Order: sequence, then C-alpha cells, then structure tokens
Amino acid sequence: MGLNECTVRELSGRLKRGEIATEDILEDITIALKADSESDEPINAYISFDPSLASSLVGETPEGVGKETLLCGVPVAVKDLINVSKTPTTCGSAMLKEYIAPYDATAVINMRRNGGIPAGKLNMDEFAMGSSNETSYFGAVRNPHDRAKIPGGSSGGAAAAVAANLAVCALGSDTGGSIRQPASMCGTFGIKPTYGRVSRYGLVAYASSFDQIGPITKCVADGALLLEAISGYDPRDSTSAKEKTAHFIQFVGKSIDGLRVGVPEEYFTEGLDEEVKNAVLRGIGLLEKAGAVVVRTSLKYTKYAIAAYYIIATAEASSNLARFDGIRYGTRVTDTNDLSRLYKENRSRGFGKEVKRRILLGTFALSSGYYDAYYLKAQKARTLIREDFTRAFRDVDLIVTPVSPVPAWDIGTFVDDPLQMYLSDVYTVPANLAGLPAASVPCGTTSGGLPVGIQLIADHFNEADIFRAAGVIEEELQ
Repeated sequence: MGLNECTVRELSGRLKRGEIATEDILEDITIALKADSESDEPINAYISFDPSLASSLVGETPEGVGKETLLCGVPVAVKDLINVSKTPTTCGSAMLKEYIAPYDATAVINMRRNGGIPAGKLNMDEFAMGSSNETSYFGAVRNPHDRAKIPGGSSGGAAAAVAANLAVCALGSDTGGSIRQPASMCGTFGIKPTYGRVSRYGLVAYASSFDQIGPITKCVADGALLLEAISGYDPRDSTSAKEKTAHFIQFVGKSIDGLRVGVPEEYFTEGLDEEVKNAVLRGIGLLEKAGAVVVRTSLKYTKYAIAAYYIIATAEASSNLARFDGIRYGTRVTDTNDLSRLYKENRSRGFGKEVKRRILLGTFALSSGYYDAYYLKAQKARTLIREDFTRAFRDVDLIVTPVSPVPAWDIGTFVDDPLQMYLSDVYTVPANLAGLPAASVPCGTTSGGLPVGIQLIADHFNEADIFRAAGVIEEELQ
C-alpha cells in the first residue's frame, strides 16, 4: 500500500516516530497523479501540484512547531480558492489563471502551525459556483467510482482527490453544500463547521455570509484532526467567533447512548431517490441500534430554502465579484482607453457562463424596485429557517437527513438546465442559511456502486455530537 493511501492518523504517527518523511508521502502522491494523468479518463482533480514547493515548506515550519503536532508533516491538498503563499489561486477561472497568492489564508497558517504541509491546489467549480464541478475553466472533474459521473461540487476536486488516493486529505469550502455534496458522491467524510469557527481570511469570497472552510478526509478521525488544526479566532475576520477550539478527536468513538436524533419529515418526500432514501434510513437505524433516540421532527420552512439561498447568495456574489475587472484584480484581456469597454471585455471573457448567470441574478435581486420583492423577502425566509432549527434543537441534539436527493449523475446531464442543478442542493443549503455545522458521512452505495452520504446537522458550535454520531456510523459500516 502506498503512503498516499494511508490516513492522516497513520501517517502522523509514522512521521512522529521517524519511520517516514513528508517527501516520501509526496513522492507516492506524485506517482499516483502521474498514473492518473496517463489513464484514458483522468480524474483532473488538481489545477496545480508542485511537490518541490511542498517539500521546501517542510523546512519552513512556523516557529515553535515541533514533531508533537496534530498533523506532523502530513501533506494537505487545498481547494484553489484558498490562498497559499507563492502558489496559484485561480478559483477555477480564466479571470485568475495567472494570479499568484502573496500570503497564506488563516486556515492555512493554522494548519501549518499544527504541522500540515499545503501540497497542491484542487480543481473546483468556477468561483465555487456549481454543484457538479463542470464549470471549471480547467475542465470537469470525474468521479473516481465511475468516471462518466460528476464528483459533486464545488469542492469536487477535493473529494475526488481524497477518494482516489491522489491526496491524503484536503481543505474545501462550503457555501451551500460544496463540501458535503461532493463528499457524499465520492464516498468521503466532509464537514462544514459552524459559521465563524474557521476564519474566512484568505478565502476568495463567493457569498460572505455563507462561506466556510472545512475538511474532506478518508475517515471521521482525520476530519476531527484537520478541523481542529484549522480552527480558531482570527481578528482579521470580523465574523470569526471567539469560541474555544475543542479536541474533536476525543469524541470519535464515544457512546451516543441517549443522543436524541431528529428526522425531519420534509427531507423524505417526493424527489428523493429510493436507493438514497434506503441508505440514509439504514444509517438512522445504525444510530438507533447504538442507543440513539430517534425523534420525528418538522422543519416546515425548508421548502423556502433553495429560493432564499439563491437570491441571497447571488446578491452577495454580484457584490464580491465586482472587484474582478482586470484593473485591480484579474486578467486584463484587452488594452483600451475606453473604461466601459475595458470592463465589458475583461468580465465577459474572464468569467464563465455560470458565474455570469449568478452575477446577473444577484444584480437583479438588488436592483431598485426588486430589492424588497426578492432580497428582503429572502432574508426574512432565512430568519424563519434559522428559527425552525432553533425550535428543533430544543428537543433534539442532532438532525439527520440525506445529503443529496440523487447519487452522482452523468457528466453533462444538467449543464443546460441550471434550475435542476440548483435543486440538487435542496438538503444542504438550510444548514448554511442557519450557520449550523453539518457533515456528510458515507452510509452505503447504490446498486450501481455509487456512494451515498448521510447528513448530520448539529446546533451551533456543537460539532462534538456530529463526530460522535459519525464515528458510530463509520464503525458499523466497516
């Protein structure tokens, strides 16, 4: 077995004992990437990978960091909208194809202080806009379980790389399900932490009130280690929470006896694939068998989640992406003294179709005469959805749902049907609207061998219960 196939816990233990070096792991990842690139249908998980740069970072370990760290030299692949100093940060877009990050994101700084080594930038939907990883300027990513299928998005490169052993672990970002959905479709563990637990400083913004950085890993324990490594208060992020970082791995394997698990009826209605439903119900059964108390609950405003999310998120995107004009940020594609033409040419040629669509939607929602009718109503719906969860968590500790209504679909299926693509986020966006922590845990496969994930949602800053329940599901299915 190659080192690239090992878990973070296995590798950090061997690194601490001096049995292997970081360079040995990087070498095995390089070999795996070469083999993949020479295959008939490469996964295309990376946008850039420079093992020599990663190796050089081993010798630049931040001051005060020794061998007794959480990660101890384990390479961590990074989604290509999280800044890593001296490496490209393209956001999967032609607009930033030549941009080199001048500094590390806070999550990367924290990861390095805990012994992690950033190694490679991962493919993604352009500016994190997509649910299939088909909108990337650098080409679509393929699902390792069936290369004719999508891996999910927008962190599809991260999930596919981890699932195919092209990375030991990865950092992704989640705006409306972009960690959990690809984790579910690729059969990995992925967690979106509570909004504010991980700093957004150095994360290129899509929708600032939703975006969160989180881990995608091969197992639950690795996710606990990586989340602890990147968490912490950051004064450079005004939304960062002054919340103490827990030692999350202590909760993996702990008993869930008496844990109250809510199953909302709104998540098991028409549109849910039968095989996905059966896999999720099996996961709920495993929790009950382990001592959890299953409670039927209701989240009645869930039906407004997709509409509210896509109005608010696109509105924020239209504002955040205004900076990419070829003058301050982005690639300049034309030289002209006409400012209007300069903006038009740079943005028309720099952005892909899906990004343009969302900028237009957001600009429309914020325009005079439509702000009250759309944006303001969406914010009111967001409040109702948040209050829904607040009421539910008075009676339960954890809410369990599907991650995606369907397993991975064929590449190209919904490229010309964006509304159908948006609906694939129906089960994940409510947690983002409420700022809640949520994870995807593998809970089975379809008859065609495609992975299915179960979603665990906890109250704010209660990731501990997610790790407890996730550990039980993982152990029971091994």
